Amino acid sequence: MDFGYENLEVWNRSVDFAVRVIDIVESLDTSRKHYRLLEQIESSSSSISMNLAEGKGRHSKKEFIHFCYIARGSLYETMTLLEIFRRKKWLSDDDFTNIKNEGLQTASMIKGLINSLYTSMDKK
Repeated sequence: MDFGYENLEVWNRSVDFAVRVIDIVESLDTSRKHYRLLEQIESSSSSISMNLAEGKGRHSKKEFIHFCYIARGSLYETMTLLEIFRRKKWLSDDDFTNIKNEGLQTASMIKGLINSLYTSMDKK
């Protein structure tokens, strides 16, 4: 038996994305004096999948949609922090491009999930 969110492809992709971001943070060429930014990106990247899971566990599609939007916001927050890291030269342009592409794919999947939830609500 699985939790319902474990069957969501977007949840699995967002967990992989969070692991990738955390791996990047662990390899950054910066002192830990910026620990607040590093903690924030670990938090925002892991928040994507956590909000998808929490939304899936709610009692209505309307609530699930709400948590999907929160997950998307966490993704945007993560991407903004990655851009800051790139501009600080803590992250190479190539690494940024690769993780940005993963972020765009995740964003597209979240949008698709939101659209499918709205569509299924309209059919009732």
